[in-house]
Amino acid sequence: MYLISSKNMLLKAQKEGYAVPAFNIHNLETVQVIAETAAEMQSPVIMAGTPGTFTYAGLSYLISICQDAAALHNLPFALHLDHHEKLSDIQTKVSAGIRSAMVDGSHHPFEENIALVSQVVKFCHRYDTSVEAELGRLGGREDDLVVDAKDSFFTDPHSAVEFVKKTNIDSLAVAIGSAHGLYHGEPKLDFERLAQIQSKLDIPLVLHGASGIPENMVRRSIELGICKVNVATELKIAFSDAVKAYFNENPDANDPRYYMTPGKAAMKKVVEEKIRICGSAGQL
Repeated sequence: MYLISSKNMLLKAQKEGYAVPAFNIHNLETVQVIAETAAEMQSPVIMAGTPGTFTYAGLSYLISICQDAAALHNLPFALHLDHHEKLSDIQTKVSAGIRSAMVDGSHHPFEENIALVSQVVKFCHRYDTSVEAELGRLGGREDDLVVDAKDSFFTDPHSAVEFVKKTNIDSLAVAIGSAHGLYHGEPKLDFERLAQIQSKLDIPLVLHGASGIPENMVRRSIELGICKVNVATELKIAFSDAVKAYFNENPDANDPRYYMTPGKAAMKKVVEEKIRICGSAGQL
């Protein structure tokens, strides 16, 4: 099996009323857990890596691990470039075999965002690589990107129409009140804004910052056009908490084959829950 574009995954989800969960990966263990659980539940999944993840784990290592996972489980996976900002970086990784990319120009003025995204789309579409972009800006922290709440802003439905038309992107990440990282208090999503965006666009919509959003809100978002739900922080917390607990109970432990195992089990529960909430089980 091989690594595929996420375009058809999301179009199928859009047509049939569910969402594809996109899980941020960091190492072998996260890839193993996501792949194994997806195979068991027969769910499409997207494995997303930030620039920092690729720097940490290595481009060729991550591609090889994900390709092996796809072959082992006889499932095609989308390895996705999450929050990449540089054209040259995206070109390098697409040339290496990745077929799904998210270019984040949300920190640029509107026209500069369009210019950057258009360049990425022009290159990526030559390689049958799907492109996601973001309009509006989420607060919180994603990898090395930190956005204060005062600097975040919501997606304008009318601007979204122009943005999609001029860039020819395959999916749009919308800012409707979600945030990267953990929430302080219950999140508030602007469903009216999301409904307006959905009514004006015909491409799949993406919800970033879904860790910690209540199930009913995620499901409502899917009803209003969200076809991809990003999860990162909940996986990291589940993994690290379980490993910490193991060391508390076994202070002399030193074998990663043992202390990583409870971390993987904790992540598996998160992956199972998100697949269930997204309604993607059995959709392969």
